[in-house]
Amino acid sequence: MIPAMPATATTARQASVTAMRFGRVAAMGVLAVLILFAGVWGSWGTAQHVMLTKGRERGTFTVARCDGDVCEGPFRPVSAGARARGSAVIEESVAVRRGLTYDVVVKPGTDEVVRSGPAGVLFAWVPFGGALLLASVVVAGGMRLTRVAWLLAGAGAALLTAAFVVL
Repeated sequence: MIPAMPATATTARQASVTAMRFGRVAAMGVLAVLILFAGVWGSWGTAQHVMLTKGRERGTFTVARCDGDVCEGPFRPVSAGARARGSAVIEESVAVRRGLTYDVVVKPGTDEVVRSGPAGVLFAWVPFGGALLLASVVVAGGMRLTRVAWLLAGAGAALLTAAFVVL
């Protein structure tokens, strides 16, 4: 006959398993929040100019030439107080093509412009969409919250897909 384990050993084991589970969930929660914060931080640098346009110079930008990772062209104002520029710069990406004209907002104190309107807003939030996808993996694997992970992944995929379609 095998003697039963004492009750204190079982209780101690259950307490340590619970503490480890709580530690894992807490650590993965902090990591997921950090990933999401980094996504917002990466997006806000551009998104603030696109979303908060009151008092900013708005106009149209025609891409004349692209060298390296920037494109240049003339800026024509459409808002009151904006001034025309013979040469403004925009970051070269899939969002701009040579010879086309885009609605843009000028970053204050510079000659750099960013796309405005729905396309500009969605493009500005692309880093956050990637962060949502990455955080969904952490939430699913580390926290075992599959429904929340699917929600995060769906939101990230929807944001990235919408940006791709609009651009």
